[in-house]
Amino acid sequence: MTTPRPATGVVPLPNLTLPGLLDRDGLITTAELAAFLSLPVQTLRQWRYLGVRPKAFRVGRHLRYEPAEVRRWLHQDCRGERSA
Repeated sequence: MTTPRPATGVVPLPNLTLPGLLDRDGLITTAELAAFLSLPVQTLRQWRYLGVRPKAFRVGRHLRYEPAEVRRWLHQDCRGERSA
C-alpha cells in the first residue's frame, strides 16, 4: 500500500506542536509563523503590506522572521503597550 501524496502545490508544514518556535536560534518562515498564530499566510502578507506586522527580513526572495522580533511584537504591539 502506498502513502497518499498531497495535492499539487500543497507543502506540508513542519510539526509546530513542539514548544520553542520563538525560542530557537534560526529564522521563522511565513508558513511557520502563520501556523503558530493560527492565521492564514495571506493575513501575514496583508499585514506586511499595511505595515501591521512583526518586522520581516528578506533572504533572497523569501521572507523570514526573527524570533526575538516576533516576541517583541506580540508583547508590545499586540497588547497596545507601544513605547513613545
